[in-house]
Amino acid sequence: MNTPSQQPVTVIVSRRVKPEAVTAFESLSDEMSRRASEFDGYMGATLFRPVSPEDPEYRMIFKFADEARLAVWESSAERTEMLEKLEALLISPTEREKVSGLVTWFSLPSQNPVTPPPRYKMTIVSWLALYPAATLIFWLFGPWLAAIPLLLRTLLVTAVLMILMSYVLMPFMTKRFAFWLFGRQHS
Repeated sequence: MNTPSQQPVTVIVSRRVKPEAVTAFESLSDEMSRRASEFDGYMGATLFRPVSPEDPEYRMIFKFADEARLAVWESSAERTEMLEKLEALLISPTEREKVSGLVTWFSLPSQNPVTPPPRYKMTIVSWLALYPAATLIFWLFGPWLAAIPLLLRTLLVTAVLMILMSYVLMPFMTKRFAFWLFGRQHS
């Protein structure tokens, strides 16, 4: 079994960008991701743009294979150079948090650091998203899926479900159930 330091680690970075610096910021963010991708253990990054002009927060979520490899990136000259350039484009200092597991599904735009809801609430909301999605997939594609060998069928269905959960369903469900998940935190 992996110890916590050997498990993948997700980092959530929030940056509020000056309106006149958006183009330069996005270009530098792309360059920073490209440079990070050259480091061992890098597992990918996603940049979320602001949800409205009134809230100029960009959120980047990136993942490394473990704490040790993340530490190598974080102490690198490449990252330091990029951070100096990025910070000059911001309204306020960068906010950063390391998280793991399903907590990354339960985050609201413009709220960092992420304070996870209670585990039972995350479980219920995840199930409320997962059950209808899985049911719909099997209802629509059941006859075709039945013809595929079990291991391949499971691989395909879980891949589709994870993409739907991560990029569509959980952002939607988190917003819809924010009042219950986060209580007064999200107000």
